[in-house]
Amino acid sequence: MNTSSPQRVSLVIPVYGGEKTLPTLIEEIEPLTQMRSTPDGASYVVCEVILVHDCGPDRSDLVMQRMGELYPFVQLVWLSRNYGQHAATMAGMASATGDWVVTLDEDGQQDPADIGRLLDSALNESLQLVYAQPTNLPSHGWLRNTLSRAAKKITIKLLHNSPMGRFNSYRLIDGEVARTLAAYCGSGVYLDVGLYWMVGRIGHCPLQLRNEMDRPSGYSYSKLFGHFWNLILTTGTRPLRLITIMGFCSMILAMAITVYALYGKFILDSPVQGWASLVIVVSFFSGATLTSLGVIAEYLAVTMGIVMGKPLYVVSTKPTRPEINK
Repeated sequence: MNTSSPQRVSLVIPVYGGEKTLPTLIEEIEPLTQMRSTPDGASYVVCEVILVHDCGPDRSDLVMQRMGELYPFVQLVWLSRNYGQHAATMAGMASATGDWVVTLDEDGQQDPADIGRLLDSALNESLQLVYAQPTNLPSHGWLRNTLSRAAKKITIKLLHNSPMGRFNSYRLIDGEVARTLAAYCGSGVYLDVGLYWMVGRIGHCPLQLRNEMDRPSGYSYSKLFGHFWNLILTTGTRPLRLITIMGFCSMILAMAITVYALYGKFILDSPVQGWASLVIVVSFFSGATLTSLGVIAEYLAVTMGIVMGKPLYVVSTKPTRPEINK
């Protein structure tokens, strides 16, 4: 990428309950709309801030309208109803025009001044996607933080130990990738899984989280579980393959019990109880059933990938360095 000209950065902020926090956040972003340098000396400018109204419970719409009138760099996107954070983020990415797209929460935890550090990570290592890696825990309480860590560990396993598993809502994305994802991703796709389909070079930038502003969290535990379940369903076929593995294990167990019962009957002259044949039959046929369901599930997974809009390829106008296994 040519770093001699300023890197144009589009900020996408999904707005659900930002009535109290948006004015302060936009004031923090305003200085970044003038050309400045990253810590490593690359020049960049925030060319636009796209606020996406996700129809929350407060009067964020009035605040957004006021921000749009006060600041020429603020662009407004209005959704017809509440679709959720990831859908709102993709709606904003579809309208972004910058070389890079940064997704940012409205609650003030993520400091816009750190955009330069994210950009340095991307430019220095030729990355397509950079996640913020918090160096401190968010102020959500021990239970929510523990569940969040557990969910990310599960995701890492489901995505073949990919660094994508350490995702964060504060991310810097190659502009072409962001717009392509927004154009082709279907309903119900978890945003970070969609990015996993498209990018090969992913990095993390250590950043310090701030305390939330005066704003209640828009996520209850039930919503967070729904978020996590959507992630599980869209990660691919690994969860479905558990069905096939369970089926094979059940059939192996049935064969082992059969060998043990025959050995006791003909070699040890031990009486074989009636439960042995029952366990063998149940284990074998339940295993055969699970294996069959697993095969069917694999076909459904392929269909699901097509329906959700998983791209066959993504064309870029600039070369991408090969992925380096770390």
